[in-house]
Amino acid sequence: MPLLPVTLFKCLSDETRLRTMLLMSAHDELCVCELMCALTDSQPKISRHLAQLRECGLLADRRQGQWVYYRLHPQLPQWARDVLSVTLDANEAWIQADTLRLEQMGDRPLRLTTCC
Repeated sequence: MPLLPVTLFKCLSDETRLRTMLLMSAHDELCVCELMCALTDSQPKISRHLAQLRECGLLADRRQGQWVYYRLHPQLPQWARDVLSVTLDANEAWIQADTLRLEQMGDRPLRLTTCC
């Protein structure tokens, strides 16, 4: 079933889910521990919101060992990607602290073996 605008906007109506989606738009792939660091939230809260975003069809995940990595769903329609891109471009200052915390975690390839 195609993604409807009402579904996208309902999924993005929560601040944690919106910040998560904007971070996902800015980075190709993030794991739960990176989102916990960036958003300064607990693992259960982040995981619950990620599950909701997956159920909406906005995110896809992949498992690598004990870690699960999330990314924008490959079948996310272009109009939805455009909404996220425009929102990110217009609100980078809003998620600047999130981005800074994420960047301070260090070099991503090194975290792949120690993440979560």
